[in-house]
Amino acid sequence: MARIAQEDLVSSLAEAFQHISHHHPADFVRALQRALAAEMHPPARAAIEQLLVNSRMAAEGRRPVCQDTGVGQVFVRLGMGVTFYRRDGAAPAGLQQLANEAVRSAYTDPVNPLRATMVDDPLGQRRNTRDNTPAVVQCELVEGDRLEVLVAAKGGGGDVKARFATLTPSDSVADWVIDQLPGMGAGWCPPGVLGIGVGGTPEQAMLLAKMSLFDPIDIDALQSRGSTNAAEALRLEVMERANALGIGAQGLGGGHAVLDVKVRTAPCHAATIPVALIPNCAAPRYLRFELDGSGPARLPEPQASVWADVPLQPHLPDALRVDLNRLGPENVAAWHTGQTLLLTGTVLTARDAAHKRLLAMLDSGRPLPVSLKDRVIYYVGPVDKVGDEAVGPAGPTTANRMDRFVEPLLAQTGLLAMIGKAERGPEAIASIRKHARAYLTATGGAAYLLSKSIRSSRVVAFEDLGMEAIHEFELKDFPVTVAIDARGRAIHRIQVV
Repeated sequence: MARIAQEDLVSSLAEAFQHISHHHPADFVRALQRALAAEMHPPARAAIEQLLVNSRMAAEGRRPVCQDTGVGQVFVRLGMGVTFYRRDGAAPAGLQQLANEAVRSAYTDPVNPLRATMVDDPLGQRRNTRDNTPAVVQCELVEGDRLEVLVAAKGGGGDVKARFATLTPSDSVADWVIDQLPGMGAGWCPPGVLGIGVGGTPEQAMLLAKMSLFDPIDIDALQSRGSTNAAEALRLEVMERANALGIGAQGLGGGHAVLDVKVRTAPCHAATIPVALIPNCAAPRYLRFELDGSGPARLPEPQASVWADVPLQPHLPDALRVDLNRLGPENVAAWHTGQTLLLTGTVLTARDAAHKRLLAMLDSGRPLPVSLKDRVIYYVGPVDKVGDEAVGPAGPTTANRMDRFVEPLLAQTGLLAMIGKAERGPEAIASIRKHARAYLTATGGAAYLLSKSIRSSRVVAFEDLGMEAIHEFELKDFPVTVAIDARGRAIHRIQVV
């Protein structure tokens, strides 16, 4: 029998959420390094290197690797021999309450504040809960007298691309997975890991897929020895076929969108094959620990040697320096798809909520709170700053959510370009070509690195929207790739409709 103080569980959970916000798992860093060594496509190489530099910077600076610091998820394996107590003498609380307490503590930590993502009333007002609660808790009762915990912070870019289908026994699981990948686009910020759950019931298959994402990356060893069962054969087939699609890092092309394929299975009804697919993005964040009653968990500190071969800055020798404060249509017209730019000068930020307000003002004939003429908009919602930072980690959000706003803004405001991540839809591409404007991508998952190119920040409109307010950023050598040029030529081989 083990007696575990609930205070130890709360403090361990809070410390784990803080830890994973700024530390990639070591196996992921090594997988990125292997991908960089093998990648030959220049835009993809640049993106992978930025992810590695960001990983090192975040670990050393103890600031989030990505501005989307994720939904707090807690997976518990609770031994039947465990009893809980509280040192303060109060009655023990439920696991949900304890997880919420830990998330609240971790995400509002003044030393390393994390961005609150959760909204309540999903069909109504969708108000941000401000502290990222509630946590998502899964609990399994098992034999023994130990408490095993897996903590994960899953961003929206990965989970929003989740897929599920009920196949028949004669269907190919590999074919179904490969068919899904182009339609998922690049909003899940590859390179990353694909998790596949096969069997069980629909909800079990989804959980199997998600849990598989937290298994160690070992595809290189499997490729060396070959498969010994159907699940391993599926992993190898999907890995080869997925990377042969040419999606590549950040969807920019190349051969390394997928770093590993994980498969978990469960028995299922004889007439079905439930299949779920969930990707892990370029900011995988998870950690395991155990409690046995002897005190809080001692979390492992990754060895600095993991990042020993990672440079302090990305190498972009062929990048074109651009002065945003002197930018005009003729400059934008000279850019070409796949070109790397280093932006210096001011940009405006805007996400979904700000775009909605801007469009409403245009529709009603009201003046905008800030001129967009000859300006560039960056789709970003940064983490709160600390210390002498100009802004917290500030990576791009998925651009195609703003596609429906592109035509009215380009037609009516004089906007020159937009910065985001992943592909645009056909209507946005057509509008960019029609107005001879441009769409630029920044590396999703490199938020701390990108924030170092932001020298100042001030709110210029819609302050009530919090991180979705319109800010003006002063940039210095901010790295982007021309994803769609003024002639409408797109770098992404996939366009999600």
